[in-house]
Amino acid sequence: MAIQKPRGTEDILPGQAEAWQYVERKAREWFARYRYREIRTPLFEHTELFQRGVGETTDIVEKEMYTFADRKGRSLTLRPEGTAGVVRAFVEHKLYAEPDVVKLYYLGPMFRYERPQAGRQRQFHQIGVEAFGSADPRLDAEVMELAWRIFTDLGVQHLRLDVNSVGCPMCRPRHRQALVEHLAGVKDELCPDCQSRLVRNPLRVLDCKQERCQELTQDAPTVLDHLCDACRAHFDAVRKALEALGVPYAVNPRLVRGLDYYTQTAFEFVVEGEGHLAGTICGGGRYNGLVAELGGPDVPGIGFAFGVERLLYVLAAQGTRLPADAGLDCFVIALGEAAKGEALVLAQRLRAAGLSADVDYLDRKLKAQFKVADRYGARFAAILGDDELARGVVQLKNLATGEQEAVPLADVAEAVRQRLNRSEG
Repeated sequence: MAIQKPRGTEDILPGQAEAWQYVERKAREWFARYRYREIRTPLFEHTELFQRGVGETTDIVEKEMYTFADRKGRSLTLRPEGTAGVVRAFVEHKLYAEPDVVKLYYLGPMFRYERPQAGRQRQFHQIGVEAFGSADPRLDAEVMELAWRIFTDLGVQHLRLDVNSVGCPMCRPRHRQALVEHLAGVKDELCPDCQSRLVRNPLRVLDCKQERCQELTQDAPTVLDHLCDACRAHFDAVRKALEALGVPYAVNPRLVRGLDYYTQTAFEFVVEGEGHLAGTICGGGRYNGLVAELGGPDVPGIGFAFGVERLLYVLAAQGTRLPADAGLDCFVIALGEAAKGEALVLAQRLRAAGLSADVDYLDRKLKAQFKVADRYGARFAAILGDDELARGVVQLKNLATGEQEAVPLADVAEAVRQRLNRSEG
């Protein structure tokens, strides 16, 4: 019996990978405009990093991490999210010594043991940013605007930005007490997880996806009702900056996010709709205490992350067509034994000149080779037979128009380039 991929993983095949590359390329283009630089962290970290950084009472740490002991008995974990690893690297390599705001981005696989569903896998891929060194609310707005630009550029429809403030260590205890008192009378009706959360991390009850828990917390006090003056002023400034940037948003007092490290600004980009199509495609927020929690100085930070699988699923469901394979610039067709060797050399010259080219290796007839060129999306075919070889020329055929002319072997690359430029112009 053939071995199959593990549940919750996917093979990204040719024809699919091009959509991934397009999303990654667009994200990189926008990151460069905002002066974000790439960082690449390990796929696995010491388990303690996520226990301290993400939070021991989160679903990620309690239920979803892939944790294992190495040969020396050290506990390691496949990274379930990107922020903790980036903060660890920020501290370990003393990037906080840089005089400016440090703007970083990452792309790569994450791992969570959860039930696979449409657009969500156990191995999934995230693209995210982290900005360190400023508590300015304008930076919060810029981070959200960056995500907004990426999604609108990719063509995401029915997109909504929800924002909230989850307060700070000064004002959050007041909300915690009010929330516990409000839910005390209905504690037994909450799901088992929320009964536990009510004791250890009450704010997480508001993030529960169980319908009954959502009903019971519908009228629960929100963090916005208990913000200190500093957090309220910060949130007001964030909203003012978003409005100045022209980014539409809605205040969602129930938005708390699922990770413990958030302070003040929290946000989500939500696709409005029904069924699997609807829901969050990106989340983020400010985490002003996380760098210090992981052993660094008291440096503020903010960031976001989105799942590539989820984004591609939404785009496909909305009927958005991403650019596919650009096709081949030139397919070299060889007729006869002598021409085969020269065809290989010609393909190499085309590639060295910066053009994409391929050649037949299955000894097909002329008609079959033209079918291959069509299947590859080739714009031109360079036809080389014994007669052409003797004259030192190639028959260069425009496969869109059918026009064909003899071109000297040495000039084929330049001829293809000129014709491509004319067609694009």
